[in-house]
Amino acid sequence: MSKVKISPRALRNINWIETHCRVPDGRLVGQQVKLSPAQREWMELIYGSPTRTFILSIPRKNAKTTTSAFLMLLHLCGPEAVPNGNAYSAAQSREQAGILFGLAAKIVRMSPDLSQYVAIKESAKTMICAELGTVYKALSAEASTAFGLSTSIVFHDELGQVRGPRSELYEALETASAAQENPLTVVISTQAPSPSDLLSLLIADAQTKTDPRIKCVVYQVPEDADPFDPVEIEKAQPNWHLMNQSEVLKMAADAKRMPSREASFRNYICNQQVEAKDPFVSRSVWQGCGLPPDGDMQDKRLFIGLDLSSVNDLTALVAVSDDGDVYPTFWLPADGLEEKSRADRVPYDLWRDSGFLDTCPGKSIEYEFVAHHLRELFDTCQVESVAFDRYNMRFLKPWLEKVGFTPEELERFIEFGQGFVSMSPALRELESRLLIGQLKHGNHPVLAMCASNATVVQDPSENRKFVKTKATGRIDGMVALAMAIGAMPSMAESTDIDQGFVFL
Repeated sequence: MSKVKISPRALRNINWIETHCRVPDGRLVGQQVKLSPAQREWMELIYGSPTRTFILSIPRKNAKTTTSAFLMLLHLCGPEAVPNGNAYSAAQSREQAGILFGLAAKIVRMSPDLSQYVAIKESAKTMICAELGTVYKALSAEASTAFGLSTSIVFHDELGQVRGPRSELYEALETASAAQENPLTVVISTQAPSPSDLLSLLIADAQTKTDPRIKCVVYQVPEDADPFDPVEIEKAQPNWHLMNQSEVLKMAADAKRMPSREASFRNYICNQQVEAKDPFVSRSVWQGCGLPPDGDMQDKRLFIGLDLSSVNDLTALVAVSDDGDVYPTFWLPADGLEEKSRADRVPYDLWRDSGFLDTCPGKSIEYEFVAHHLRELFDTCQVESVAFDRYNMRFLKPWLEKVGFTPEELERFIEFGQGFVSMSPALRELESRLLIGQLKHGNHPVLAMCASNATVVQDPSENRKFVKTKATGRIDGMVALAMAIGAMPSMAESTDIDQGFVFL
């Protein structure tokens, strides 16, 4: 961040912290606090103009939790305290919840001023300023403890640890502020691993700047930069001067030498979104094909992959044109969609509301909807083939006949196996097209979720097929995309025909 002018309110709060607080741990332990330039700018962002939510995503060892402790005390017994106000910090584990509380307790005990006014209840992870009637309590992810509370300020510590788009504790605390005149939420965390995780969604929303009261700062090594470059590493650390720099650079060297350490290094030190397992396609390659398709499907020659689900799972249809335009369609049952969102930890309900996911009435997939969609594609586009997995085709075929598919049209439906023999050539072709940027999928979020979940296994002959990274991770869209690509002429065949040569 560049230097900014500090407003009177922010300056008052900075002076209070530097006057009454001591460094709670580290090599400067016990010394009077001197906020760094970055910390002063964060104070201005929060207090220089109306703020409802402040999100700060920074690498580890940059005094994240200590900064939260300073801010919490500012609202417990400092100039930002609201008489009889309640402050809470939230973390995903008891251990993490205890870290912020422990640092705040150390600051109070080391301060001759604060220790006179703040009572510490260690066993209850609670602090009380009786003179103002204010209370601070540290909570962990037992959501039942948060319902019924009234919050004036909430600190979400390491919210990036939440997997999926929702947290009951987060939602309980956020909805507990309705009675407050000027509630404040502070989120300080390293990045979450996945774009569909709660923190990632909050950052993405904040970066749209739709609500000026929601402010967000992210420090990270850019995705397209060398994560092992010391210059890039230093630029990503707002408090580099407070860190053990030689130890950080040693971690970089270890991660570069040992791939098993690279993911944690990229997440904790580079503050990048990093999946626990390497997907079939990296995020950078996938995003490199993120241009929108060229126009609608009508009048285009299409190759379709159809992954039919059983009963209540995700059904995927992906159409690909000769030019690499990708048109995905997904279905799920309408009943229980919110519960399925929580179980799979992805926002199916939000995708439905945004038009990225279609729903069928009831609790199971109705193949009638799929049949009608295919009928429309055959009527408006030049469908060359529909590659399908034979397992559930027996349930779809009667509906295809009912909506008017002729025997000639049904001949364009091609059985496509899911094993190594059928999938390996399709994956090789899909990989080639992704690497050279020949596909345009428009960053469709459901398809992107499937791409992030898809990994491959290999047989002794080095043939490959898709597997999921986790039990709840859906890959149906990538399976359908691979089948569609597998049904297309290969790039080598297309090139040979274009040049007028056929290599035998």
